[in-house]
Amino acid sequence: MTQRIGLIGCGAWGRHILRDLKSCGAIVHVVARSDASRRNAAAQNADSIAAGLGDLPPVDGYIVAAPSSLHAEIIEALLPTKRPIYAEKPLTTDVASARRIAATAGDRVFVMQKWRYHPGIERMRQEIAAGALGTLLGIHIQRWGWGCPHSDVNAIWILMPHDLSIVLHWLGGIPPLRAVHGTLHGAGDLGLIARLGEDGGPPITIDMSSAAPEQRRSFAVFGSQASLELRDSYDTAIRVRRGPPGDPAAGAESIEIGRDMPLLLEIQAFLAHLDGGPPPLSSAAEGLLIVERTAEIDAAASAVP
Repeated sequence: MTQRIGLIGCGAWGRHILRDLKSCGAIVHVVARSDASRRNAAAQNADSIAAGLGDLPPVDGYIVAAPSSLHAEIIEALLPTKRPIYAEKPLTTDVASARRIAATAGDRVFVMQKWRYHPGIERMRQEIAAGALGTLLGIHIQRWGWGCPHSDVNAIWILMPHDLSIVLHWLGGIPPLRAVHGTLHGAGDLGLIARLGEDGGPPITIDMSSAAPEQRRSFAVFGSQASLELRDSYDTAIRVRRGPPGDPAAGAESIEIGRDMPLLLEIQAFLAHLDGGPPPLSSAAEGLLIVERTAEIDAAASAVP
């Protein structure tokens, strides 16, 4: 069945969403307010371009790809339509609005957390779930790059939800925040290390920077029987050591992974849901949990000298 989608926003990322929606055969009506967004919508063959939400024709579901600080306002304006809503991460940029949305429309609001659809991250989840790593001893995620492409929020709100969603995908939850350490004097939002963990559970370290001259991505899980690492978002294999951490006799191997693009996979999941399939990953409740943890990390980073 051909799905009709209302896409709110067609900027640098929204244009990729539109491209993939059209490749899936969807009819897409775009709300684009700036000249650049309208050009993007026209270039990607939007079926219509509207100036505001009230100008959209009837649709089967909505995708919100507007600036993060506008998510709450847009989602709450769309709730009376009773249609499913797929919002780019984060769900919102404040805890109060995220709680309202999760409480009032948690069954039809979902969050686009593309890393939960990454073939490497999913395969690592499967290895963890199968017990192949033995007892989990630790998780370390590094996400370094240069600058924050969004002016409405700081880099913590852009980068941290990605890594919190990976922790959620691997563990089924996000442990409490333990500590935040700044890595640049007086600029917690430019570089920090966040530590999370349950009592007796594996320590989780998220090393985030928006002041690194070169981009780096690393996702590692350490276990008593094996350790795994995905070294880049475009890597085609997971590096594996079968044996206790640091054991010189531990065998090295790799697990080949698929090359499907996570954005396309999550869009396909939403379209399938509109056609009667299961809901996409990252419910409003899970989106709320990520907003809560991100807000805690942001507040702690602001207090770092």
